[in-house]
Amino acid sequence: NIEILYLLLLLVLILCSRILFLTDIHWDAEYAEGSLVDCKMPLCCRNHSGRASWKHTGAGYWGTYGDCDLPLRTVENLLQNVAKSGPWDWVYWTGDIPAHNVWSQTWAQQLNELVTITRLLHKHLGPNVTVYPAVGNHESTPVNSFPPPFVHGNRSSRWLYDTMAEEWAPWLPKEALETIRRGGFYTCEVERGLRVVSLNMNFCARENYWLMVNSTDPAGQLQWLINILQESENKGEKVHIIGHIPPGLCLSNWSWNYYHIVNRYESTITGQFFGHTHVDEFQMFYDEDTLTRPLSVAFIAPSVTTYVNLNPGYRVYYVDGNYPGSNRMVLDHETFILNLTLANNQPSKPDPNPSWTLLYRASKAYGLSTLFPSDMDALIKVMKNDDRVFQRFWYLFHKGHVSKPCTDTCKTSLICLLHSGRYDLLTQCDVLHGDKHSVRKTMC
Repeated sequence: NIEILYLLLLLVLILCSRILFLTDIHWDAEYAEGSLVDCKMPLCCRNHSGRASWKHTGAGYWGTYGDCDLPLRTVENLLQNVAKSGPWDWVYWTGDIPAHNVWSQTWAQQLNELVTITRLLHKHLGPNVTVYPAVGNHESTPVNSFPPPFVHGNRSSRWLYDTMAEEWAPWLPKEALETIRRGGFYTCEVERGLRVVSLNMNFCARENYWLMVNSTDPAGQLQWLINILQESENKGEKVHIIGHIPPGLCLSNWSWNYYHIVNRYESTITGQFFGHTHVDEFQMFYDEDTLTRPLSVAFIAPSVTTYVNLNPGYRVYYVDGNYPGSNRMVLDHETFILNLTLANNQPSKPDPNPSWTLLYRASKAYGLSTLFPSDMDALIKVMKNDDRVFQRFWYLFHKGHVSKPCTDTCKTSLICLLHSGRYDLLTQCDVLHGDKHSVRKTMC
């Protein structure tokens, strides 16, 4: 019996696609080891933060818990490690490359960071691994400023999109580069029977003030998405959607329309992958008639950066693989972290070769056979009634570095947000705890 189970497990692994997922790198070019961690500024651990005295902890070599982003050496060490951990079938990379020093960024700095990280990915992953990127809200300057495509000249985002198209050209077909240059979104075939759609979620962001001009579908992106999904449905393709900002954190009307689309194409959209919040969570989509039947999951992976008070991390998704009849849905995922306490003090100085270790595998941590929508909905119900399971989720939510427990209102609010793949979906919150919840602020 053990041998049969082993063979079945081996068969499942063989038939799986193994996808590396990176998000929210936030490289800080001015990160300085030994600088002040608690500097009373929006971003610390930098050249201008001041030096730490004997009374205060200085920024660590590999990164620091606090309001700090990452040095380039940590980003490169991660890429060296994931290159050894391959092979990867492909990579999803959902943006936010620059640090949180949003008050001092320039076009030249943003482009330099985009080019540097893109070329490091090429260097370490090699020419045989395709990376499918998405645009983050920090790629532009001013931060969150993404004018619709009908805005031209110096106020447009052409300076950013042209460089993205140029740097990402080795990974993407010509047609994808054309829509990137126009609006920062694209689609392409990953494998026969599977298509990826990379959305520019800045066209739904509440912080993008350009959307006061048109917040419904400012770049025609949702209509474009519908056309792509209809073509895929006609051809029997499955579609993965990737993007930076989770749809539940978008402007209300955009979010509602997106929810309609996911409902309509529930048999075609078999994976949604986002980042942005820096923590490990997900958002559920239900049928619009009853809001009870789970039909899709937006997986939200934790950040590479430490901001705020986190271990660096990355995600690996196991997706039903490339064979006739594959549903291309998420079967499992793993989260890996760099434990900064160990990496910065081994035994009294930084470890020159720190280990990126497995924090958890979802199926094992929660006792799930797959991560289908019905499984994730059932997990929410278990967390609501079994506090031990919820507290495990809370620990993993922060990549294994929790400063305080989550109880009472914190718990009910978080469970509510897991239900809410649509902005202002308060009916689900009413069911859970009888009142309205405060929608989480997005990472600025």
